[in-house]
This record gives sequence, C-alpha cells and structure tokens, in this order.
Amino acid sequence: MELLERVKVLAAQWEQDLIANRRHLHANPELSFQEYQTAAFIQERLKSWGISFQAPVAGTGIVGTIAGKNPQKKVFALRADMDALPILEANDVSYKSKNDGVMHACGHDVHTTSLLGAARILHELRDSFEGSVRLIFQPGEELLPGGASLMIKEGVLKNPEPAGIVGQHVMPLIPAGKVGFREGMYMASTDELYVTVKGKGGHAAMPEQNIDPVLITAHIIVALQQIVSRVASPKVPTVLSFGKIIANGATNVIPNEVHIEGTFRTMDEAWRAEAHKRMKKMAECIAEGMGGECDFDIQKGYPYLENDPGLTQQARAAAVEYLGAENVVDLDLWMAAEDFSYYSHEVDSCFYRLGTRNEERGITSSVHTPTFDIDETALPIGAGLMAWIALKQLEVK
Repeated sequence: MELLERVKVLAAQWEQDLIANRRHLHANPELSFQEYQTAAFIQERLKSWGISFQAPVAGTGIVGTIAGKNPQKKVFALRADMDALPILEANDVSYKSKNDGVMHACGHDVHTTSLLGAARILHELRDSFEGSVRLIFQPGEELLPGGASLMIKEGVLKNPEPAGIVGQHVMPLIPAGKVGFREGMYMASTDELYVTVKGKGGHAAMPEQNIDPVLITAHIIVALQQIVSRVASPKVPTVLSFGKIIANGATNVIPNEVHIEGTFRTMDEAWRAEAHKRMKKMAECIAEGMGGECDFDIQKGYPYLENDPGLTQQARAAAVEYLGAENVVDLDLWMAAEDFSYYSHEVDSCFYRLGTRNEERGITSSVHTPTFDIDETALPIGAGLMAWIALKQLEVK
C-alpha cells in the first residue's frame, strides 16, 4: 500500500477516536493559560501511544517528538492551540461545555484533536520518513502576550531549529471536505487601544461651565479615521475600529471622563509603528485644543502573519494529492489576527484553513459565537492532511 493510502486508512480507522477526543475537549474547555486538564488529557493520549514529550512548557504547553529514521537529519514542526473563550455556549448537543461561560468557540478543540490524530498517524508510520516531527501544543492563543511568544522564548524553535512549521485553523466559511491556502501576507497584526478622555463634568444645561469629554471623544473617534483614509497607503490593508464607549453621564449630566476601547490592525510593521505615534498625537492634540486631556494607551499585540511561499506551495501540493484539486481553495487576506504569526517571523511557516461548514445540517455559525460548531467529518481530514504535509517534508527520497 502506498504511503498516501496508509495515511488515509489510518485517519479513517481512527475517526471515532478523533470525534471522541474532540467532544471531550469541547465539553471541558479552559481559558487561556489555564489549560491544566486539557494538558493532562493530551499527555495521557501521547503516553498511551508511546510518544515522548516535554511538559510543562510556557505554563501548560507540551512539546512532543516523533523520531523517524535518521532523526537528526531534519526537524519539521506541527502546532495546535488549546485554549477556549469566555463565551456561554448556546448549542444543544451532548458535548456542550460543562464549564458555564467558557466555550471552544474558535475551534481550538479541533486543532488539538487534529494534532493528536496527526501525531498518532506519524508515530505509526515513523519508519516511513527521515528526520523528526516536533509537536507543539500551545496555550493562550486568545490572550496577550500570546502563548506562541512564550513558547518561542522557552526554546520551542531551537535545538535544532525546525526547517518549517505548519498550523491549521477551522474555517466555517469553507465547506467540510475542503481546505484553503494563501501564500505570502495572510493575517493582520493587532493592537488594543485603551483611551481615557478627561474633561470637567457638570450640569448638561450649563455646558459653558464644563469641558465636555463626550464631545471631545466624538471628535477624536471621527478624526482618527483619517489615519486609515488619508495617511495609510491604499496598498497597505489597515483597520481602525472602536467597539466600546463608556461615558456614565445622564440626560442632564456631563461626566468628567469618557473611556473608549478599540483595535488597530495592519500588515506592515513600519507603518504600524508610525500609526501608533500618529494616533496618540492626534488624540492628545484634539483633547488639548478643546480644553481637555487624553491618555492614549496602546497594548501592542501580535505581528502580521506571513506564509512562506515555498512551504505554502509544498503544503498546498500535498493537500491536492490528499483531497483533490477541487477541494483546495485560495484564501483572501484576513484582517483577524493569530499568534501563529510569531512563528512565521522566526522560521518558514504555513498557516492554512480547515473547512468545517455544513449548510444542510445548519452548521454555519461563525467563530467567537455561542452557536459555533463543526461538521465532524472534517476531523479525519484535519489529522490526515497535517500528517501528510509533514510526511511530504520528511519523506525518504
């Protein structure tokens, strides 16, 4: 039997185990950097298959190793994130979250399950490749500073440095059975904006006696959009959005201060740094010009994510072999952010999408919503394809 068929057979053979693992993880979600039971479950599964690992790494992270023939020849890394979100699940399913207010609403249960499945397949086929596979089970993707940055600081990309790293993410816009790839720039950097506008509160019927921070804030929010429309190059994707405004006045009360929170995203690090300076200066000058003050705090988040063209072409070719060309689609730029981006700034990387949508069954909800779920027929694809991509990188010539 050819190696490709052996991978497919194993993925199909272990499909029910994949479903069981995913449902266990989905029912027992844990927040970022609190993935203790998740880590224990992963370690138990790896031990049961005889796969060696190091733990803990960066708190709750795990790094496994599968050695093939001539294990020092080349190292290739596979990554999955483990954490859940602070969302109350609304799905009526047998594997609904048992932890109220915590939910795997971004598919990290799927990512972990896929990597476990890929690890099991690769361990079974370890005599069929040269080199080693590094398994990175990463905590805290959803929370700054991002588990990837901490794993890197603890040496997950050293001794030796992997030739490349691959990660996958669920995509509810793509039907189950398909996957998506994009070379080059793919996902945006992300920064959190926390702004306090200070004035002088008082009776709303006597505005001349006050310094109105609500009006100052309104001017700041509108003016800052010039950063996107008149300062940023039209060739560089840029997003500035404010989603939270708290004034806490009343119909006849002007408050002393207003708090706003937002996000800034782009795909160019030099422009990102320049935009930070411009936003802060513009907001402070507007507030000062209207008699108030502005504290403009920028919490720098993840960098942009760039897929190495060569590795992505190779991974895409492997996907075509595994699924057929009709089931491999092109991805557009995506202005969401991912801490996998940290890996992409260190080694050749490829971050691709696993289709999970099934309109006939009503499985269409977006990630980060209380009704997100997946078509579980995607699980053997997630595990098998990840294993096949690694095997193509380490195959015996």
